[in-house]
Amino acid sequence: MEFHLEDPFASFKEHQNCTVSLLFASESDHMPSPNSLTSTHSHLSLRCEAVSFILQVQFSCNLEPFVTYLAINYLHRFMSRQEIQQGKPWLLRLVAISCLSLASKMKNTPFSVSDIQEQGCVLEAQCVQKMEFLILGALNWRMRSITPFPFLHFFISLSEFIDQALKETLKERASEIIFNAQNEFKILEYKPSTIAACALMSASHELSPAQYSILRDSITSCEYIDEETLSKCFNLIQEMETKESMMDTTTSFLSTETPMSVLEINIKRQRI
Repeated sequence: MEFHLEDPFASFKEHQNCTVSLLFASESDHMPSPNSLTSTHSHLSLRCEAVSFILQVQFSCNLEPFVTYLAINYLHRFMSRQEIQQGKPWLLRLVAISCLSLASKMKNTPFSVSDIQEQGCVLEAQCVQKMEFLILGALNWRMRSITPFPFLHFFISLSEFIDQALKETLKERASEIIFNAQNEFKILEYKPSTIAACALMSASHELSPAQYSILRDSITSCEYIDEETLSKCFNLIQEMETKESMMDTTTSFLSTETPMSVLEINIKRQRI
């Protein structure tokens, strides 16, 4: 049964009547442990290295972004509950590969350890399977993660926009912003619903300024949203988008150089 990242309850008959309130009430169970957000620099460095590796695998194996988003969600949640020793890069890559393997299974996407042998990471399938069980246990088998994506539908519906094309455009741009945000560790402080709301607001601010105030008012009036937290998250996403725009400008400049230069800047973008 395929897992729907945009609608985590779609595959379950018993959840057909699931209310929006349950979605909001459950989202914290699919976030990293709050204590891990104040981790040491070395711990954050390990996370950064693991995320960078996952994104490089996505690039080399042409994986769909939803698979890597889910894998990174597993990675952050696992590493917030299980310490990984420094000086063991093979172990860090084993965790990252196992998260990718679990995510691909949830999304019913073909993926095998042999797909990444060219990355210089030779691991036996049995080792990956053992690590998968460790990850499953650490996450209490909560693998149908609640992400920002299902909240996009909810917040767009609150705005009561009539233009269907505008809705789809905002949703697509907001999804792109959410994917970009997975590289920013500060975003882990915010709930998926808050990230979704801010991504939509940022998309509207960029693509449809005339509708921005309408969308923001509808979101801030939602009983599940804290306006102060929303404002902080929105400012963070705006900072991220500014950095992204600067990187795009750099990439455009390098496009006049060699193809390898463009590849190198793309990999650097993924590591940020």
